[in-house]
Amino acid sequence: MRKIISLLLMVLILSMIPAAALADSEITVNGTGEVLVPADAAVVTLGISTKDHDVLAAQAKANTAVAAIREALISSGIPEEDINTDYINIYAMYDYSSGTEELTAYNANSTLAIRVSDIEKVGEVIDTAFRAGANTLNGISFSATDTAEARAKALKAAVEDARAKAEVLAEAAGLQIRGIEDIVEQGTYSYDRGAGNFIKQEAAAVSGTVVQAAKLTVSSSISVTFKAER
Repeated sequence: MRKIISLLLMVLILSMIPAAALADSEITVNGTGEVLVPADAAVVTLGISTKDHDVLAAQAKANTAVAAIREALISSGIPEEDINTDYINIYAMYDYSSGTEELTAYNANSTLAIRVSDIEKVGEVIDTAFRAGANTLNGISFSATDTAEARAKALKAAVEDARAKAEVLAEAAGLQIRGIEDIVEQGTYSYDRGAGNFIKQEAAAVSGTVVQAAKLTVSSSISVTFKAER
């Protein structure tokens, strides 16, 4: 009799395990957070594009022009170590209008990358370079020297975003969030969206190149697994 009762109790316990297991669930969601920070530094890429029928002459023209630009920037107060070669390129140009390939000239390009630590002087740097002979402007990339606080805020916002998503999913499934099982940081990075680089200003009031720094976006992404139960 005792054996029968013990066997019945074991069967009853085993039959209850799936139900208990169903009561505990996990909800995994991704969370993102973004914080805007003002840029306080920039890298300007500009240089010279020139051509000549002789490849060495084209190269010499580019070298002379870049040397003059570099000297002008250093004289204006840009540290020499903040002026680097971005790229050098020489290619042949052809004319096909007569039906045959005819070499017309060689185009030589030389570009400098200039790091500007004072954001207010970006426009001045561009003007100095062009007065010295530059004729190409490839772009401006903005950056912030200290994003630690913004990164912390972005991570916190990402956790709050994940929690909000999990709450919605739990409510829809008839569950309640009881805790966190796991958190994985998927990445935190900053970038310039390119927005806010322009300002409205009367043409008569502009005496040089006007550059308004954009705000940078510091973004964090995480994956969170929440504990949930009925």
